[in-house]
Amino acid sequence: MQYQNVSILSLAHIDAPHRVTSSEMSQQFAATLERLGMRVEVLEYASGIEARRYWDKGVQPSEAAALAAEKVLRDSGIDRSRIGIIVNTSVCRDYIEPSTACLVHNRLGLSPECLNFDLGNACLGFLSGMQMVSNMIERGQIDYGLIVDGESARFVQEATIARLQRPETTAQDFLEQFATLTLGSGSVAMLLARTDLAPNGHRFTGVVNRAATQHSGLCRGQNDHMVTDAKGLLVAGLALATETFGYAKADFGWMADGVDQVDEYVLHQVSGTHTVNLCQTLGIDSKKVLAIYPEFGNIGPASVAIVLSKAAESGRIHKGSRVALMGIGSGLNCSMAEVIW
Repeated sequence: MQYQNVSILSLAHIDAPHRVTSSEMSQQFAATLERLGMRVEVLEYASGIEARRYWDKGVQPSEAAALAAEKVLRDSGIDRSRIGIIVNTSVCRDYIEPSTACLVHNRLGLSPECLNFDLGNACLGFLSGMQMVSNMIERGQIDYGLIVDGESARFVQEATIARLQRPETTAQDFLEQFATLTLGSGSVAMLLARTDLAPNGHRFTGVVNRAATQHSGLCRGQNDHMVTDAKGLLVAGLALATETFGYAKADFGWMADGVDQVDEYVLHQVSGTHTVNLCQTLGIDSKKVLAIYPEFGNIGPASVAIVLSKAAESGRIHKGSRVALMGIGSGLNCSMAEVIW
């Protein structure tokens, strides 16, 4: 899908305030690791994640998402009554119902005419939300659309740690729940607009999608328990990313004349192993990747947009930069998109 009239008008992220190290977390189930013959440093060593963030206790995903959304609205200078849709893409939700989007809609005081709903696509959710809102802008249905995401790893990790502390926990139990311990917390929001209404915006040129749903059993999560075949997910995810990358290079001209035309690769970062393997498999120069996983872990569907926001904030991308957005979500689904900053 290619877009002619969609731009990012404003983008902002919020880091959750409490830093929790992998060492601190591992100490909570150190007795189990010792019984299983594993080193207490295994979490940081195997994932490359030194820390992740937590919100204050009791902070709901809608509150976190609204914080980032308020920052986006303030920075954009747009009257919030002009926003035609708000889509929440978080894996974490306040409730099964009502939607988290409607809670954020209410917190922001958006208009009754503003469409609002949740969109779920695992860690690919934010990119899927960008695509859906962009389709509406391109068709002329709306002028402005807001995508929000608030993730909180505290609850599922506390529940997982409690299970790992049980004397009956096996090595297989630990391996299946290892990925849960890599999750992080944060929030992000993005305001998309018609390009003619955003003269200083950043062009969203399009997105390419591919699915490999035969692998839908590799990662399955509930609000308090996630089971993952980490090795199987890595292998299948790299294969799908390779296929998707081939289509993205052709559609966007990323390898014109055999030269990499992309200035910055913004990746959904699961862990050090995943990020390094993805770069090596796709032939991406790691110098073009801002790695946030060591300090923030895997922030789920918020990850890609948060990395983009941090890259812009740090000056890694500038006007005219070609930026590739890349995400893989359990299911499996993969999306790759381009922004001309």
